[in-house]
Amino acid sequence: MTTSWTPPDEVSRQQIQDASDTLLARPDVVVESREVVLRIRSLGLDWDVAGTLFSPTDPDDVTVGPDGRRVGVLLQHGGDVDHRAMTPHGDLLARKLGYRVFAMTMPGRYNLTDPSRDWPGDTINPDGTVRTPLWAVDDPITPDQYDLVEDRSDPAKRAKWGTLFFLAARPGTRFHHRMASWPVAFDDAVAEVCRRFFPADEYSVYTHGHSTGGPFAHLALQRVENAVGLLGMETSPFGSVYSRMLGMSWDHPFTHLTIRTWRHIAKYVGAESDPQEIRRLPWLMEDVFDAWAKARTSPQFKAEYVVSYGSVPALTAAARATAARLGLDADATAALVARYCGYAAPLEGPDARPLPPLLYGITAGSRDHTRERYEDVLLPALAALDRPPLARVVRFDGGVHGYAEPEPGLPLGLLPAVCALWDEAIGSGYYLR
Repeated sequence: MTTSWTPPDEVSRQQIQDASDTLLARPDVVVESREVVLRIRSLGLDWDVAGTLFSPTDPDDVTVGPDGRRVGVLLQHGGDVDHRAMTPHGDLLARKLGYRVFAMTMPGRYNLTDPSRDWPGDTINPDGTVRTPLWAVDDPITPDQYDLVEDRSDPAKRAKWGTLFFLAARPGTRFHHRMASWPVAFDDAVAEVCRRFFPADEYSVYTHGHSTGGPFAHLALQRVENAVGLLGMETSPFGSVYSRMLGMSWDHPFTHLTIRTWRHIAKYVGAESDPQEIRRLPWLMEDVFDAWAKARTSPQFKAEYVVSYGSVPALTAAARATAARLGLDADATAALVARYCGYAAPLEGPDARPLPPLLYGITAGSRDHTRERYEDVLLPALAALDRPPLARVVRFDGGVHGYAEPEPGLPLGLLPAVCALWDEAIGSGYYLR
């Protein structure tokens, strides 16, 4: 199949409304969803991998793409939640478009010790206890394995986040081992999920990552054999490129786990509010605290900055710490370092799988994802690769970074219009080029 289809540069407000109304009016496919928890072994440690599988009840109802294989979508959430934040996405893609979808949680984010899967208390509690990841249900992190660190040293970071809070893993602890090992465990988990639920002889895999999930969606494109393209929307690119887009690096060591607080909500409220609203700052802050009271049942911790900002020094140090734990020789250590550092940028060279087509979407109200940053930094970086991929950017005239947030007349925000664009791109053969 050949195609000349190209995505639009802009999607107007009326086009968003029309696309949303049209998609939501389509008849439903009968769909089932179920929680999935897998245990994998990676770098000598056990890891619990969680997610939700959304799929038409009848396998024959799974949509077949123009390449002759069924459509599978791997969804990756953003930085403060778990895979349940992608439930509207997975449900809509399966129910209206007949796709098979797996929404995956980043390692350690899913609270398997509670039937609700929510996290209790606050991230930093009055009694001094701090929330920690649960990378394996039978291997919790205890307070003797870390120190709480407060950082106000970088004015640029403080302007964006305020005070940063970290848990610094103490050397030799299980916490230290897992903070050094989780990037490879994440890589291995994606491979296992795709092997189980999107077998290569039957499925093509399209990846989507929201925000911090974006770099991991990109990484899968060159590591999963049947990955055929990116379904982007407010999707951060490879960490080394995203760092340049923002003019910001991540200089903290791999041992530092970010602990989120109400400040991580305030950074978006400030950016997405009208400048005149600073006059009602107390009101805005009350809204921030109310939002945090609801949000803190989500994980609200984050190890992923070393990948999402492409910190080669931190990735190198993590690889060397893991190699020392495993007793690897010099050659095996060098290979592991290369694997870790490969998570920061696109893989190049004759042995690397070329990047497949990339389709990016951005909203009118996004703080970090602007057309200028995409056109001035991302697209030139992709064009400079030894085998440049097809890449396009679509701007939607509406929405904010959390693009499924409801708006007047749009009960699911931009999500239906975004899904409609993805479906058109797939069906029109964009990903065959």
